[in-house]
Amino acid sequence: METPTSTLRRATAALVAAAAVLPLCAGGTMARADPGDSGRFAKLNGQIEKLDKAYGGDLAKLKDAEHDAKQAVARSKDLKTDLASARDLVAELAATQYMTGGADPTAAVLGSDDPAAFLGNLSLASHLAQKKSAKVQQIKKLVTDQDKARREAEQKIGDLEKHIRDLTRQKNRIRTLVKKYKPESPSVGMGGVTPRMRKVKDTLDQEQGPFPTIGCVRSTGDPQDHGTGHACDFMVTTGGQMAAGSAQALGDRTAAYAIAHASALGIKYIIWRQRIYDMRSPGWDPMSNRGGTTANHYDHVHISVF
Repeated sequence: METPTSTLRRATAALVAAAAVLPLCAGGTMARADPGDSGRFAKLNGQIEKLDKAYGGDLAKLKDAEHDAKQAVARSKDLKTDLASARDLVAELAATQYMTGGADPTAAVLGSDDPAAFLGNLSLASHLAQKKSAKVQQIKKLVTDQDKARREAEQKIGDLEKHIRDLTRQKNRIRTLVKKYKPESPSVGMGGVTPRMRKVKDTLDQEQGPFPTIGCVRSTGDPQDHGTGHACDFMVTTGGQMAAGSAQALGDRTAAYAIAHASALGIKYIIWRQRIYDMRSPGWDPMSNRGGTTANHYDHVHISVF
């Protein structure tokens, strides 16, 4: 059976252990420059903007990697802030412990000579010690979580840098592809859809339709190619319902047709079921989870043109 004294000893030992670990967070490996610091991100974002301009606009696959990295870095920073606050608390407890000669300060409540109050004080001492012990365990978990988040952020930043390197290495092939489809001016009607996008829309509607609806130009949310008339969403369900059965088959056929005729139609990329097929780096690639059926393209096929 654990006694208040053993509880106090356990809390003291945990405090000492945490105090020994946490300084590493201030001066050791965990205190290295945040992998997503503003300078590194600014450099990467600058490279992405240049590639967007040189490679025909909206590198959606690259933007997806950027989104992943941004979220991972934000989580790492939040945990780092929490850990700094927790470290201050442990430092304060450890200092108090040292100044009281190594005894846990909660033990002071046991000094009463009043027998009537002894049991109440004993219970309070045990309660305080247990609370501190639990707090230390939370801090130790926070150390582990923050280190994991930091490593994940480093990986995501590395993935983003790899995407940029891969695209840069393919610049000659991609520029030849972009040159084949020279820029077009927005057309009247359909809210400013380009002639090429209109042709793709009409062709797919004729060959694969009808669709419940086709949405093209918009400026809300994260419009990207939609904002310039270079993209349309070919909806296969309504009301944000995930495609299944015949609706999913329609989406599959539409995406396959778009890939097969991409060269003739000037299609830049297709997004369907949380995957992207970019003609500048062909092949289906998974995309990050954006949190919903529509955001993850499970109810429509997105098609962008050069």
